Amino acid sequence: MKSDLLSNIYNPADLRLLKEEQLTEVAQELRQFIIDVVSVKEGHLGASLGVIELTIALHYVFNTPDDLLVWDVGHQAYGHKILTERREIFHTNRQIDGISGFPKRSESIYDTFGVGHSSTSISAALGMAIASKLKGDSEKQHIAIIGDASIASGMAFEGLNHAGVTDANILVILNDNAIGIDPSVGALKQYLTAVKSGKNPRQNNMIKSLNFDYSGPIDGHDFPTLIKELNRLKKIKGPKFLHIVTTKGKGLQQAEENQVKYHAPGKFDALTGEIHLKNEENLPPKYQDVFGLTVLDLAKKNEKIIGITPAMPSGSSLKFMMDELPDRAFDVGIAEQHAVTLAAGMATQGMVVYCNIYSTFLQRAYDQVIHDVALQNLPVIFCLDRAGLVGEDGATHHGVFDIAYLRCIPNLIIHAPLNEIELQNILYTAQLGLDHPIAIRYPRGRGVISNWEVENFGHYKKIKIGEAECLKDGTEVAVLSTGTIGNNVIEALKECPNSNTIAHYNFSFIKPLDINSLNTIFSTFSTIITIEDGVKKGGFGSAILEFAASHNFKNTIKILGVPDEFIEHGTVTQLQQLYKVDVKSLINLFSNGSK
Repeated sequence: MKSDLLSNIYNPADLRLLKEEQLTEVAQELRQFIIDVVSVKEGHLGASLGVIELTIALHYVFNTPDDLLVWDVGHQAYGHKILTERREIFHTNRQIDGISGFPKRSESIYDTFGVGHSSTSISAALGMAIASKLKGDSEKQHIAIIGDASIASGMAFEGLNHAGVTDANILVILNDNAIGIDPSVGALKQYLTAVKSGKNPRQNNMIKSLNFDYSGPIDGHDFPTLIKELNRLKKIKGPKFLHIVTTKGKGLQQAEENQVKYHAPGKFDALTGEIHLKNEENLPPKYQDVFGLTVLDLAKKNEKIIGITPAMPSGSSLKFMMDELPDRAFDVGIAEQHAVTLAAGMATQGMVVYCNIYSTFLQRAYDQVIHDVALQNLPVIFCLDRAGLVGEDGATHHGVFDIAYLRCIPNLIIHAPLNEIELQNILYTAQLGLDHPIAIRYPRGRGVISNWEVENFGHYKKIKIGEAECLKDGTEVAVLSTGTIGNNVIEALKECPNSNTIAHYNFSFIKPLDINSLNTIFSTFSTIITIEDGVKKGGFGSAILEFAASHNFKNTIKILGVPDEFIEHGTVTQLQQLYKVDVKSLINLFSNGSK
């Protein structure tokens, strides 16, 4: 008779009632539960499957939630969520009004720290440990679980460096599976490989040199070894470091064999593991592929072109260039600050550098963008993938702040293409030579032109910097859009009964603004509507308001965009509907006199 232990586990207290030999069965059930739900609802898969035994062992050995677990990034926290009072609602994971795909403090007392970006766990856990000591709580445990890709980031080293000179009760667990989203890179990865193979003498252990009590590497899928070692470490005070070796995607053959694809595979067959193929024939391309293929094409013709990405070669599609021109395309690991300043250094030597970073991740290198690039006026080409609303990954991943946080930086050009052709043309224009750095922002997902390669590939046009375009004439209202959200305006105007009264202008350049066009627009139309897929405060609409104020225009101005709040998860369509920038909402707005 098949056992059913998981259905009787509501929280870790229930788990700790089981015998240790029953945990293997819990692991099997938990793996299958995640596979069954994610195969239908989608989400991150391989990372959580790889830490099932660790997740169970941590909650079994430690007294959570009193003892504090901090999960780095959070891709691997599905098992944790299921074991901590969210099993019955796990099917709502990443869906609008459902639970978050990442640990979130407001969601559960077991989620001790909100995460979504990497390499924060050690600093957070150390802060908790120091606070506990100051409050006189010497028995509380503080555990940071971090991957081998995340620990290579500068912030993780900063945390290790500080922790090593404290007596804080902190345990850092390195989940070493040799992969983040893409395979791990760098000298630290080579060091960890040597440690696992036994080629690196223990006396040369760099973690021990930082004053940590180091143990491992041990098998992260072996319950007896895991539990014995965690119980031992629980009794040791001060900074401790446990190195475990796991397999990402453990328990699903396809996920083990193709770890990149099964990081977030979409819908798949829970029994066979086969991914349900989508009919992508005649569909428009993904914007990331437009970038990747175009930069490769340009690089073949311009030997000065360099590509850089921090740990996102597949997600950014820089992998096309890395495969064909490996000496000129670099994955620097999860190190956004380094990526930006590396690009700046190359630019000083006359190289044409495309630095591709997700919009939300560029936030982590803001100082470098200002000091190392813009202040020195180095013509680095920032390509901000996943700009705007990204959907189910939610608040930590939406790229809605970039217009606001970049617009205030002197020397920086900001461009948001309307479609694939415009993206290709600005990528081409940038490598011809610019006097300033430029940020090109484009969204996650597909474009709008199915035959884009036939229409434009290799037939690029130089774009005039700072020039807007009138897409449609009108008599009373002017809609000013920037970026791909302008396609919603185009579709809405096709259905709007009074569309002859509404003009539409594409402001691909957010900075510099087309002052001549703005003077004409404000002198012609009584009402101006701006629309963007970023925050309204400090964004494109704010720039138009600033123009109006400085030129003493008194027109009615309405700003559409993301409100002053953190946006939760849901599909992009659902979120656009929520903030009334979807096609239907725009039709209603335009049809009602734009009030």
